[in-house]
Amino acid sequence: MPARKYNRRDTSEVSCIIKYLMFGFNVLFWLLGAGICAIGLWAWSEKDMFNNISKLTNIALDPALLFIIVGALMFILGFSGCVGALRENTVLLLFFSVAVGLIFFLELLIGVLGFVYKDWVRDQLQDQVENMIVKYRDDADLQNLVDWVQKDWLMCCGIENYMDWQQNIYFNCTSPGREACGVPFSCCRPTDEVIVNRHCGYDMMKSGNEIYRETVIYTKGCIPSGESWLETNLIPVAAVAVGIAVLQILGICFAHNLRSDINAQKAKWNL
Repeated sequence: MPARKYNRRDTSEVSCIIKYLMFGFNVLFWLLGAGICAIGLWAWSEKDMFNNISKLTNIALDPALLFIIVGALMFILGFSGCVGALRENTVLLLFFSVAVGLIFFLELLIGVLGFVYKDWVRDQLQDQVENMIVKYRDDADLQNLVDWVQKDWLMCCGIENYMDWQQNIYFNCTSPGREACGVPFSCCRPTDEVIVNRHCGYDMMKSGNEIYRETVIYTKGCIPSGESWLETNLIPVAAVAVGIAVLQILGICFAHNLRSDINAQKAKWNL
């Protein structure tokens, strides 16, 4: 009986390029997720939220918890893609491709619904920003987030205008405190002064100083400022969105292709 001939190429069907591309990309994704999750856990521990979980009323109002959730999700996906590619584990690769596919589908669905029901989305966003203003002094992370949006990103104040800060008990004109009828320091326009005046927002909601107010603080709200920013930066935002979508599609395709190669190799060795 003649000896059976084997083709040397039959023993190396799993693509090393795809395998190590999957591994390298997911190692970075894994480490990034671990870092984001660690930052969220550190912020929660600083606020002692582990012992005061009852204070949590709205997930969207706690940036630290969002960091934990997003970081944990990235960590799990990165782990499944990394180990699945390195160990040629078809179960982990299947989980990775299905999970990334679901996330991509949800992002696409949210994008379509957000475009179709943009007025409803605006109302929901306005409600969330209103809650942020009300809870501004209750959470240090939330306060830093609002200050960053108002001062460094959108250069705005309030929801529709600066008067929305009346909804916060500390800045309401009926408050007995010194901040009554004022706005946060993050609403103030930048100046060339060497000594920063952190009290520049005091009394800005009082009538009679309209002309002076325009030179001291931002009077436009963050919702209209955000809409203007999006219109101005539509191309870069769209490019980032397309880039993320392409990476997700490539990840799904690579995981599926690698899994198919592994299954084909297993089937050949089982003959």
